[in-house]
Amino acid sequence: MTVTLADVAARARVSPATVSRVLNGNYPVAAATRERVLRAVDELDYVLNGPASSLAAATSDLVGILVNDIADPFFGIMAGAAQTEIGIQEAPDATGFARADAAGAAEAAGPHAPGAGRRRAGGQKLAVVCNTVGSPERELTYLTLLQRQRAAAVILTGGALEDADHGAAVTAALRRLAAAGTRVVLCGRPPLPDDDVAVAALAFDNRGGGRRLAEHLLALGHRTIGYVAGPLERTTTRHRLEGHREALRAAGLPAAGSGGAQDPLTLHGPYTRRSGYEATRELLRRQPGLTAVVAANDTVALGACAAVRDEGLRIPQDVSVAGFDDLPFSVDATPALTTVRLPLQEAGARAGRLAMGTEAPPPGGIATIGAELMARASTAPPRA
Repeated sequence: MTVTLADVAARARVSPATVSRVLNGNYPVAAATRERVLRAVDELDYVLNGPASSLAAATSDLVGILVNDIADPFFGIMAGAAQTEIGIQEAPDATGFARADAAGAAEAAGPHAPGAGRRRAGGQKLAVVCNTVGSPERELTYLTLLQRQRAAAVILTGGALEDADHGAAVTAALRRLAAAGTRVVLCGRPPLPDDDVAVAALAFDNRGGGRRLAEHLLALGHRTIGYVAGPLERTTTRHRLEGHREALRAAGLPAAGSGGAQDPLTLHGPYTRRSGYEATRELLRRQPGLTAVVAANDTVALGACAAVRDEGLRIPQDVSVAGFDDLPFSVDATPALTTVRLPLQEAGARAGRLAMGTEAPPPGGIATIGAELMARASTAPPRA
């Protein structure tokens, strides 16, 4: 049976006019009311203005880029690189810098004016960064709003939430977007468990990177290694930690479970400097003989370094510290931070091209992007 606007209104306990305002975005509506309407839309699988086939031929010039935290360089780098690929391709001048003023003037002069060929093949699009702040509800809300706006493409960045209900809801939302003609790209995010959704996935080798980082410390002679992990519910956290533990087991060292009393050398927390600082101080309290700390990412590693110094210890003479991601500040830290490099800029740019249709999807729709060990001055053999 076809779901109507009135059905959505009844489910959300609002008037049909309010539902229309929410879906069209042409009138201010209270946030709580908007959430209620969008939830009803999802629950009833309501499609605006007729069948999905009519939407497929009418996608807009909007591209949505979903990030967990735009202030985190991990997401900012990918989003910025993707946005650069969306819209107009600027031609560099003799100095190597793009001349936006000349390109803009050529565009205004018409398609046959000099410089008009700088427009990217996919046409000009408006890229909108949607900051979810790690909220599963916001992620679903943004996906629903992008569907209502008939987005030309949607890029989801970073790890996924490990929750079966949320995963099913996201898959359903992406299925609706794809059916309506929206290109869907996952960047730094694991492929969907269902292969019937038309998406392109660029997945980081977090597990391999975690393993190579642990192998590096083991080769230096470390045997008592603390681990400051990210949030338990994130795929990125699990994959990096799994790689770390694979290396420990291969070296004949204990690699316990997911934290707590059974795993005293692993602590979980947010991907923040404060988390790295507090967790590292706790690890040093638990195990005074600790010789190395692996952090969930480079931001967490900065906090770990501060905690080591505040305990009166030296890096790397007393405690080696390593991070993950190779964010721009890592090489400028003191000492320069050993980390795992993920090609965030390249991955974001590729996601942008996939979203624009200017690059063919990878075979099978999935590409694994490698992780490279960057051994620097923050790690060294432990003291004899």
